Amino acid sequence: MIKKEKKLKLIKEHGINEKDTGSADVQIALLSEEIEALVLHLKEHPKDLHSKRGLIRMVVKRKKLLAYLQKKDEKRYKDIIKKIGLKK
Repeated sequence: MIKKEKKLKLIKEHGINEKDTGSADVQIALLSEEIEALVLHLKEHPKDLHSKRGLIRMVVKRKKLLAYLQKKDEKRYKDIIKKIGLKK
């Protein structure tokens, strides 16, 4: 789980305004943060299959959001990839 302060910071960085929690940019940023935390957890607990399943679901969801954003607005897609540091 992301702490509330970190979540608000990510929303402020990637959102259109402070209350913007639903845009694809914000969702991708929040999912990326959750994915990083789960990867660290799974390095310590490699047999935690429930968390591994959740990680896979998050990665798939982020991938779909990125595909949507790429189709919808190429500039925002490139910006979010650069900000988050994903390889594309």
